[in-house]
Amino acid sequence: MDEDQIVNIFKEQGIIKKDKSEIAAQKMFVGIECEWSFFLFSKQNRLRIMAYKLSKWVWWERIVLTLIMLSSVKLAVDTYTIEEVEETPFMAVSKKIDIAFNVAFIIEMLVKLLSMGLIMDNNAYLRDEWNQMDFFIVMTSIIDMSLDGLEIKFIKILRMLRTLRPLRFLSTNVDLKLIVNALISSLGGIFNVLIVLFVVFLIYAIIGVSFYQGKFFYCTEDMYILHT
Repeated sequence: MDEDQIVNIFKEQGIIKKDKSEIAAQKMFVGIECEWSFFLFSKQNRLRIMAYKLSKWVWWERIVLTLIMLSSVKLAVDTYTIEEVEETPFMAVSKKIDIAFNVAFIIEMLVKLLSMGLIMDNNAYLRDEWNQMDFFIVMTSIIDMSLDGLEIKFIKILRMLRTLRPLRFLSTNVDLKLIVNALISSLGGIFNVLIVLFVVFLIYAIIGVSFYQGKFFYCTEDMYILHT
């Protein structure tokens, strides 16, 4: 063991007293096991503490939700300019607004990554399924933004993935998360109910065919005779 590990063991046993900054960091980063974010920022680092406080700020979630709603509205407006070949002033402004949204979402992701860590420890950023979806959407927007101007089929697919942005609204709302998780967990039960309904309809279909087979069938030539 190195010197830092020995010192940490002594601090946990109470042999060495912890600094006030370490005590405050332990109270602050509750549930976050990542000691060194990106192997650079400890829990006593001022920049990481600032990022954590910013991510827990009351207005932070409201600002993110507002940006997601505005970006969703912008995606709806962009559908009116899909078939336009020549770049208009409106399209130029739309691209700048899109870049601004991408930068804002990148900053939001970096704040969470800095405060929570990447993936190695429990409760890290990429250990959560919703954060994985956010990370995928942000990374595709970064690739799309960096390769802007190139006409490649792969880039067109990435641009189509912009339509996934409204899904980020689910990841930032706790109540919606609970509803979606409940629906996902109940898919097995819903599938079993559908099987039972299918069997019931099949039984009545067989009975109906057995009782009424050929009884409602008739043929007449009157309508053809009248037209001749």
